[in-house]
Parts: sequence; C-alpha cells; structure tokens
Amino acid sequence: MGPDMGLDEDALDYHEREPPGKVAIATTKPTNTQRDLSLAYSPGVAAPCRKIDADETDAYKYTAKGNLVGVVSNGSAVLGLGDIGAQASKPVMEGKGVLFKRFADIDVFDIELAHDGVDAFVESVAAMEPTFGGINLEDIKAPECFAIEERLRDRMDIPVFHDDQHGTAIISGAGLINALDIVGKDIEEIEVAFSGAGAAAVSCAKFYASLGVPHEQITMCDIDGVLSQERADAGDLSPHAEPFAQGVEPGELADAIEGADVLVGLSVGGIVSQEMIRSMADEPIVFSMANPDPEIGYEEAKAARDDQVIMATGRSDYPNMVNNVLGFPFIFRGALDVRATEINEGMKVAAAKALAELAREDVPDQVVKAYGDQPLQFGPEYILPKPLDPRVLFEVAPAVADAAMESGVARESLDLAAYRERLEARLGKSREMMRVVLNKAKSDPKRVALGEGDDEKMIRAAYQLQDQGIAEPVLLGDRDEITDLTGDLGLDFDPEVVDPEEADNEAYADRLHDLRKRKGVTRREAADLVSRDSAYYGSVMVEQGDADALLTGLTHSHPSALRPPLQVVGTAPDAEYVAGVYMLTFANRVIFCADATVNLDPTAEQLAEITHHVAETARSFDVDPRVALLSYSDFGSVENEGTAKPREAVELLHDDPSVDFPVDGEMQADTAVVEDILADTYGFAELEGPANCLVFPNLEAGNIGYKLLQRLGGADAIGPMLAGMDEPVHVIQRGDEVKDIVNLAAVAVVDAQEE
Repeated sequence: MGPDMGLDEDALDYHEREPPGKVAIATTKPTNTQRDLSLAYSPGVAAPCRKIDADETDAYKYTAKGNLVGVVSNGSAVLGLGDIGAQASKPVMEGKGVLFKRFADIDVFDIELAHDGVDAFVESVAAMEPTFGGINLEDIKAPECFAIEERLRDRMDIPVFHDDQHGTAIISGAGLINALDIVGKDIEEIEVAFSGAGAAAVSCAKFYASLGVPHEQITMCDIDGVLSQERADAGDLSPHAEPFAQGVEPGELADAIEGADVLVGLSVGGIVSQEMIRSMADEPIVFSMANPDPEIGYEEAKAARDDQVIMATGRSDYPNMVNNVLGFPFIFRGALDVRATEINEGMKVAAAKALAELAREDVPDQVVKAYGDQPLQFGPEYILPKPLDPRVLFEVAPAVADAAMESGVARESLDLAAYRERLEARLGKSREMMRVVLNKAKSDPKRVALGEGDDEKMIRAAYQLQDQGIAEPVLLGDRDEITDLTGDLGLDFDPEVVDPEEADNEAYADRLHDLRKRKGVTRREAADLVSRDSAYYGSVMVEQGDADALLTGLTHSHPSALRPPLQVVGTAPDAEYVAGVYMLTFANRVIFCADATVNLDPTAEQLAEITHHVAETARSFDVDPRVALLSYSDFGSVENEGTAKPREAVELLHDDPSVDFPVDGEMQADTAVVEDILADTYGFAELEGPANCLVFPNLEAGNIGYKLLQRLGGADAIGPMLAGMDEPVHVIQRGDEVKDIVNLAAVAVVDAQEE
C-alpha cells in the first residue's frame, strides 16, 4: 500500500463522505407499526429468547448468527502498513466486510481488539462465539497468528479462518494446478522454492503438500537464507517453519531457486534477479506475490526466459492476480450454509480445485467488459478466474459445502443442486427466474438453429448450450470460420455446423419460393436468399421441422431480422399478431412488458392479443399473470382516442371466456404497480395485487418504458421474447451478450417442448 497522492486523496474523500466509513446496519424485517416494534423487541422478542434458552442451536433459526462473520484483528500486520494498531486497522476491516457482503451476501461485524498478547486476544474472541457463525482473523503478525488460530479452532465450535495464511495458499494453489496443467508437469515431481518463511509462506507450503507436492521437494528461504537442518538444530527457526528444514542443506535464495520448477515469493520486493529466473527448470512457474512490489517484476521475469514463464503476482495491473477475494467470501458461504464446525483441509482443497476448474470455462461477456475487454481465455495469462465473475459463488461455495459434509464437520445436510440454485438467486431475481426455464429446457433439450453462427458470441453460446445440456445447437454460417474461431476460443467441443452456401438447398429454395412466389420472390431469388442469409435458411429449417427453434438477429437490425421468420414461419394458428415481451427483474419482483419491439400502434384487438401473449410468457416462467393495460388515464379519467383503445381491449378481454387471469385497465403505470394506490383508490379493479404484466399502448411507450426501468430502475432484462409465432423463433438484439443468447435459447427450447 505504497503512497499514491491521487489515490490517497480519492480514498480519503471516499471514506469521509457522509456517512463516514463503509458499512451500516440494515433491518431485515418490517418496523413500520407499533405491532412490528413489539415483535422486534419487547415483549415479543421474549419468545425466540426462550426457544434459544431451551436449545442453543435455535439461534441459527431465530437470529442472524448463521449469516454473520466476525472480522477480527489487532492491526499488528496490516498489508503494506505493518503494525499500525487496532484503531488504524478499522478501515481495512470494514473493507473486508464490504467484500464479504458484495461477493457472498455475508454480513460482518468488524472487531478491532487492542491486545498485543495471545492469551488476551484468544479469550476476547472465544467469548464472542454466541454472536457469530464464523470468525475471520485478519492482519495479525507471525508467529502469534499461528497460536491464535490454533487455540481458537480448538476452543470454538464455529469456523475460524486466518485469511492471510490460508487465502493466499488456496488461491495460489488453484493457480498452481492450472499452471502445471499448461506446462504438462506432474505435481508430485516438481521442485518448489519459497522466498519467505512467514505465515503466508508456511501456509502455502503446507497447502501445496496437501495438493500433492512431496514435502521434501519444498525448499524455503528467509532473510538469512535456506531453512536448513543446521538452522533447525540450532533453534533458529519457528516451530511452524521447522518441518520444512528437515534434511535440507544450507544455502542462499539463489541456491534454492536453481533448478526449481516453481518459485513462490511471499517476502519483499526486488530480491529475485533475472539470472535466478534463468537458472530455473524449463517452463518455470513464478508466483511473485510480495505487495506492493513483487520479488521480481512481471516484465522482468517474462524477459528473463523469452516469455516462457507463467507468472502470477499480487497486483491487479498484471495477469494472474492472486487475490484473496476469490476465496474467503465463498469459503465462508459454503461453511456457514452447512453450519460447519471448522474449515478443514479438505474444504480448502475443494475450493482450490473449484477455482482451477472455473478458470478453464468460457468467460461471460460481463466479466470481460468489467476488465477492459482484455482477452480472458485459459492459458499462461489466465490461470485464475476474476473476482467479478459471478460464477465463483455457485462453483466454490457448493464445493466447500460438499467437502464439509463429506468430512463430517457439517451440522446441516444440503441438496447441492438446490443449494446452487439458492446461491444463484442471491445474485439477482433474473437468475432465479431463468433457473425455472433452464431446468425445464434441460429436462428435454431441443434442436436450436443459431443464425449468424460464425459470430464469436454465437459460437460461445452454442458451447454453453451443449455443455450445460440446455439445447442441441446448430450453428448456421461459414464452416471454415466457425472451425477456426472455435479453435481460437479454446473451446473443447465439436459443434454441429450447417453452412448454407455448401448445403443442398434445392428443397429449401423450393419451399421459400412456394411461400413467397405471390409476393414477388422468384425461384432464383429464393435460392439466393437461403444460401446467403442464415435468417432465411434457419426460418425454412424450422418451418420444415429440421430444427425445433431458431435464434437470429445478432448482427442485424431488429426489423430486418424479424422479416424472414414472419414471412416463412408466420404466426400461430390462433394468433394474428406477434409481440415482443421483456422480463424485467428487480430485487423482489418481476415485471413482464409488452409490446416493446414489434407493433407500432396497435388497435384494441391487437392489444387484447398482446395481452394473451404476455400472460402466456409469464406462465412459462411459472408466474401467475396479473395484467394491466397502461395509459395516462385511470379508468376513464381522460377521454380521447388514445385512452379509448386500451379500455376497449379490456372490454374484449373481459368478454373473452378463454381469459383465465386477472386483467384490467386502462390505468396509469403507478396505479398498476403500487398496491396502495390500486387497493385504496381503485378497489373495484379486477387485480387483487400489483400488476406483474404491463401492456403498453404503443411501441414507442413500450420501448421507452422498459429501457427506463432497466437503466434507471436497476432491472435486469431478459428478452425480447417473440410471442405468437407458429414455431419458436426469437430475434436477438444487436449487442446482446452470450448469456442473453443462452437465456433466449432456453426459452425457445421450452416453447418447443410445449409445441
């Protein structure tokens, strides 16, 4: 944490801004009425107190204990700042709490203790066991940190985890697994040299041994050189480092590094030279993790071996940052959710292996954008996932929970599939809603044609669809380009490809000509369309039953992409119009909006049909529709041609015996979504609760409305879902991300299942 005046000034302003600091307490239950307060405190609170008095485990049922971690420090070894004391360490501990909450939705109390001695510190923390579900020890100097953690783990029946030791070990261990895979070396045959013999270094060495590195093939060095048997016999080493000196000859850091396959730096900056790197074994792995200045710089290490070095540091401005935030939030999440009594070695190994495996997967667009669109693909410069990758939560936490259950330290048993879904729901309502559709899709995957199949996003989406068992993707596009791009992307799959230019298109051309010959399309033009336009080819493919669904439009405007499916596939027998439906998800509610992409100025009859479409779409997500037709009028408060159309549509719907869902209007947007307005002022309305399906009066209002809700309201948008087609077809928006394509493909599969 070296001085940076610009950064320092910004950080001071950030922390000083009202309210000071970074954390606050928020209530999780209503506190609006006297009744609420009597439940939250006296006299109602006595009931859970009596329950816990009778059975202490009920604290997990009636209090926040099960989701509360204590971040505890005495400030004796703050990264880059040293022994600054308990009070000065508080901003760091608050920051740790922010990371727990941001990445794993875990609440934190930061506890700064003004204790220098081990005994007093241990007694203070142990006495807080009734408060917390787990303890994260932080920034405590060695060797005291070893004794503190060991004694607290023995005394407490909740997880105690010193992140400065184990976090670095777990994250770098994941990097080691992947780096060894890339260079093709066996973990049981490598030689590892350590620069540093403090808490983090000793913990890393022990953890690497757990991963399979033979103990005798690890050589550690401190400021006085190699930790040798001679120094151990002289009583020169700490009890925790001494095991790594057994049988080791004396020497200097350079001696330890020579011939080593792996160098792990956890010491001070600038002490490793290029000559030392050149003395290492072929294809060396260098984890230079001293902060803020590594033992050897990234460029220097690369240059020393003509770029044939896999390099990781503790810095964010270079590839392969060993960042502890990849570990502790998710390790605690899994441990808390099974009410583990400790975080054991098996749980740590499971976390490392889950991280290593995730780094081999295709990276979501949102993650790539968060890191400045830099290429993120498994290889020498990407051996660890990025902290902002949302998948870390539901990959690492279940692995940790599973290891806890397997090792017998879990007090609760979890269904891991259901647990993963709960974790995904923590990341937002959209994931919870999409999980319904994804599970339906996986139960019976269908054949989905992907137009513009030679686009990178389509190829990556096809990989995910096949890998996750959501669909059987068929890429439509140039075969050679698809093959080359698949290889460049490092995707381990052999996609089904149909190249319209090389395919036998006679039957498709005949069918397109037959459908469009009275619309001015000649036989030659039909042949040209199916051979050069994947949207036409895919539309005929679906219409002829050679594919169950089609996605198209990624590189075209929406109207031009919509035209081929409408001309070839057309609307369903019971539909005259199609509609574009968006699902918008907020923290605690979901709204379906129509029509946002197709009908410019719908009539009352069209609005009625659009209402049917949006209700059907909601039901495909297991949502019971409550539909409001919107206007700037409430139930006749304004009389003109514009307000009359939604009112007439409601009359048509109320007279339609097939309508089996509540619908009303015309009404203003706030009337539709605010329960108090709807119930208090318009109690006669057909809706028994706020609307979850909104039908806009025209395309302009619908497009403006959903985009404002998405951008200013913080909603996640899924869509547009094209409702009313005779076969499942969806038109992707230009600029959609891979996850949007995968989501729409899943919707299309469910549509096809219902067909």
